[in-house]
Amino acid sequence: MRGYERANRDHAFGRRNFSLLLGSFVSVFALSKPTWARSEEEVSHSCETIHQEVVFKASRRRIYETLTDEKQFAKVVKASAAMQSGMSLGNIPTQIAREVGGTFTLFGGHILGRHVELVPDTRIVQAWRVATWEDGVYSIVRFEFSDHRSGTKLIFDHTAFPNGQGQHLAEGWKGNYWEPVEKILA
Repeated sequence: MRGYERANRDHAFGRRNFSLLLGSFVSVFALSKPTWARSEEEVSHSCETIHQEVVFKASRRRIYETLTDEKQFAKVVKASAAMQSGMSLGNIPTQIAREVGGTFTLFGGHILGRHVELVPDTRIVQAWRVATWEDGVYSIVRFEFSDHRSGTKLIFDHTAFPNGQGQHLAEGWKGNYWEPVEKILA
């Protein structure tokens, strides 16, 4: 049977049986209404998020490059609170791909992820995780850059991380990203 004949046959089958399928759907929906109500109770209304705004005395380009260039970000790691505290970060070098879909490994392998969106000098969105999180658990981080007087305002949002991690992560962004970036760019 030719492809277009098969497509027409499948389409005709769908139209003939649509009313039967619709009837089945309605009866299943009517019978399962209590299940739907229970599912609604499973939605969390207490999700933690992090929103931070930081102003740097540097251009959007310099900040974007610092966060996406592995040689420059390696300097951030060296100046980070984690390194200054003597925390063991592992021996994996900083690795940052420069394309959407590319991966990154930071802080000796403690932080990993993938670039979801890269708009040079404007925005970075990443699927981001701590290596010790349960397998398959990723959060979303978004760095948005805008001009601010003679520098750059970075608007940062971090969502979808495991509950109970908010305070620790918020402190980590400050001590391991913003403060060292400011030192590197000074």
